[in-house]
Amino acid sequence: MVAASGLELDSVTRTRSDAMPLLRVVVEAPIGADGIDSDTLADVSRAVSKALDTADPIDGEYLLEVSTPGAERELTKVGHWMRQIGRLVRIKLRAGGYVSGRVIDASETSATIDVDGEATTIDYQDMRKARSRVDFGTGK
Repeated sequence: MVAASGLELDSVTRTRSDAMPLLRVVVEAPIGADGIDSDTLADVSRAVSKALDTADPIDGEYLLEVSTPGAERELTKVGHWMRQIGRLVRIKLRAGGYVSGRVIDASETSATIDVDGEATTIDYQDMRKARSRVDFGTGK
């Protein structure tokens, strides 16, 4: 149902809140697409809800949340990096310190970042954590 809408499934997580279980479904636009409009997200939410009502995989009541990853998201998969080409990121390195810059390229094993005008390639295994950043026009 997500693919039928032209979107891709990023993750499905189930957590417990104080009141009831929460099923969170995160969808994103395909690599190269600009994003997801609210009408498409609402359509996907209704389709997921209907499918879950039919399949009834969770006993009792639960909350369903269908959303996008957001403007600032943790980058944990190669596809996440490919969607960030041209965008700003901040990387915490395993060796210590941080690198911030604009993603130039992403491969199966590394990402190349423009750091102060210099291309820097960093293997994913050398990253402790990485997040996309909102670009307020500062370039950093």
